[in-house]
Amino acid sequence: MTRRDLLRMAAAGGAQAAIGLGSSTAHGAPVENAPGVDIPTFEWEEATIDQLQSAMQSGKASAVSIAQKYLDRIVALDKAGPAINAVIELNPDALTIARELDAERKNKGPRGPLHGVAVMVKDNLDTHDRMMTTAGSLALQGSIAPRDSFVVRKLREAGAVLLGKTNLSEWANFRGHASTSGWSGRGGLTKNPYALDRNPSGSSSGSAVAVSSNLCAVAIGTETDGSIVSPSTACGIVGIKPTVGLVSRSGIIPISKSQDTAGPMARSVKDAAILLGAIAGNDPDDPPALPAREPIPADYTKFLDKNGLRGARIGIARQFFNTRPKPREVLKAAIDKLREAGAKLVDPVEIPSINLLDGAEQLVLMYEFKDGLNHYLDSLGAHAPIRTLADLIEFNDRHADTELRYFGQETLIQSQKKGSLTEQAYLDALKRCRDLARTQGIDAVMDAHHLDAIVAPTGGPAGATDLIYGDRDIGGSSTLAAVAGYPSITVPAGNVMGLPLGLSFFGRAYSEPTLLKLAYAFEQATKARVAPRFLASIG
Repeated sequence: MTRRDLLRMAAAGGAQAAIGLGSSTAHGAPVENAPGVDIPTFEWEEATIDQLQSAMQSGKASAVSIAQKYLDRIVALDKAGPAINAVIELNPDALTIARELDAERKNKGPRGPLHGVAVMVKDNLDTHDRMMTTAGSLALQGSIAPRDSFVVRKLREAGAVLLGKTNLSEWANFRGHASTSGWSGRGGLTKNPYALDRNPSGSSSGSAVAVSSNLCAVAIGTETDGSIVSPSTACGIVGIKPTVGLVSRSGIIPISKSQDTAGPMARSVKDAAILLGAIAGNDPDDPPALPAREPIPADYTKFLDKNGLRGARIGIARQFFNTRPKPREVLKAAIDKLREAGAKLVDPVEIPSINLLDGAEQLVLMYEFKDGLNHYLDSLGAHAPIRTLADLIEFNDRHADTELRYFGQETLIQSQKKGSLTEQAYLDALKRCRDLARTQGIDAVMDAHHLDAIVAPTGGPAGATDLIYGDRDIGGSSTLAAVAGYPSITVPAGNVMGLPLGLSFFGRAYSEPTLLKLAYAFEQATKARVAPRFLASIG
């Protein structure tokens, strides 16, 4: 099974509930929920960053009161009620951080748009605090990072309240065949909030579910191929997979130095743009493989334009479209909206090179995973629970009853057999990937048709969770941008029997300003995001 097979199928320790128990102020209309599940109303339901800032600035709310209400909601929904299990660990210092930020606001004013805003990060980003960083694996239970990751440091500098860490597909879904997205040995299984028997996709499952379920304002995910955009579409939110190198990977448990990136996950394009501006930046510890030709913007919201589709040339990549009737109806309506908003559609555009990537991509990832993980584990120092990939494989064998009870570790074993990054097999595969995805892929198609972006469905509606057979293939369009290292943005486009469906916009390296403009205009024209109802099942 190739990495793309795993990701296509992915498209198809617990929270510390004792922290901050209390009650939320209720208002708003009740919604229909899963049988037997009582969902409390929530003051900050679907609240944007702007709305939270306005409430704090006016004195109506504080960072402490907002964080407390999110913590209350986590207690009510994450481990109780529908038990969506998005949160792997809460930050015991969250309210202390919020209190300090409230005092700073009073004395000096806010640092920026994220000041006092509750944020969660995926449990593969290092935090130098009282939380662990484990990639969901029991092999790293108890591991405290020696320093913050670059992304977490930027969030702290921006004044965000780090509320906790989210569950994920263990090792970011790079472990074995027939895996189930959203499951980890440490965190258990995360559920899709739209239908609890459906899969949230992965590997940034917990981040997507937490954002969609209003357990936080925004969250950070990571992607190698589909791990931000796929759970975002399955959970009805906006996800940005940035250009590789725009956001530093320092302090993030790696898979691939040529494809890995962290990125924003939010309920709106504007909130995602605010978060991207906070975490992007140059890092001497992680020089980008794709150097930026222009300075990195400090504020991506300036590119948002509700009329941004007018006159834009957009290629419709029909080869990724689901032919089943119900998704086809939603996608047709979405494409019609692009046209109505003034976009000039080139329909279809073909990208034949995508069909040649499978073997080369998987080979690159296996080489880079072994090299990157060994370096990461070594960076943890003498107190690391494991020191090498070989140690991890041995740990899983010794704890097969917990770690290997649903699927194996074939991918880890295959990666361990690979040599160094100087081997010709690796270098040839890497060159093939870049040629097919960039020169002969996205760049060639955009040049030929003079395009501003390419559009495709991000994936199909969420498939049912199956711990016996693993994830099912429901399609996806993430691979081309992922292998190229180019950006993509997914935006809610509609619903199929109550399950969300997203549309992806992707393009050239560092084209985030253009993609955000187009994605924002599409979002404003459709308003397709619908909050989840935590139903037991669909139908």
